[in-house]
Amino acid sequence: PDLRSAALDSKAWPYEEARKLLKRYPNGKPGGEAILFETGYGPSGLPHIGTFNEVLRTTMVRNAFHALSDQPTRLIAFSDDMDGLRKVPDNVPNGDMLREHLGKPLTRIPDPFGKFDSFAAHNNAMLRQFLDRFGFEYEFASSTEYYEGGKFDDAIKGVLRQYQGILDVMLPTLRGERRETYSPVLPVSPMTGVVLQVPVEVVDAEAGTIAFVDESGER
Repeated sequence: PDLRSAALDSKAWPYEEARKLLKRYPNGKPGGEAILFETGYGPSGLPHIGTFNEVLRTTMVRNAFHALSDQPTRLIAFSDDMDGLRKVPDNVPNGDMLREHLGKPLTRIPDPFGKFDSFAAHNNAMLRQFLDRFGFEYEFASSTEYYEGGKFDDAIKGVLRQYQGILDVMLPTLRGERRETYSPVLPVSPMTGVVLQVPVEVVDAEAGTIAFVDESGER
C-alpha cells in the first residue's frame, strides 16, 4: 500500500493522534490556516532530554499528520520565559546572584553565564541550538515577547470577564493555602519585580485593569 493508506491503518500512536486531528479538521482550518502544533519549555533550567522528547514527540505526530493530509502545519516551540524563578538550578554558576532574583520573571534576571541579556535569553539560545543540532523544523516563540507585544491581551481580558466563573471551577480543586492565593492571572509587583501569587480584584475587564495587594501590604 502507499504511505497514506498505510498511515490511515497504522496503530502506532503518532498516527492515532494525527487521525484525531484529521477528524477535527477534515477540510483544514478556515482560510487555509496552518494546523498549529506547540511544545512548551520552562527556561528556569538548561534544556535536557525531556525537552528534546517533547519536541520529538510533537514532531512525530506532525509528520504522521503530513502522511495523512496535505494541509499546512506549523510547530511552535514556546518558551514560558515570563515565569518567576522558583529555585536556583544546581548546574549553573553564580547561584548566590540568582538567589537574589528568586520570583522574578526569567527574562528580568541576569545571565549567570555572563553571555546574554538575561537568564532566559541564555537558556532560550541553548534550546534553539539543541533543536537546530538535530534538524527540527520549528518556530521559536517567547512568552515575554507575546505579553509585551500585546498578543495575549484579548485572551487576558477574556479571563478577566469570566474571572469569578474560573474561580468557581478552580478553587474547589485546591488545598487550603493555595486556595487563599490562587488567581488565574499573576501580577508582577511594581515594587520588587517579583511574580506574585495573590488574589486579584477585577477593576475593569474591558480595559484589562486589576487591583491587588503586594508584599508591602500596599494596594
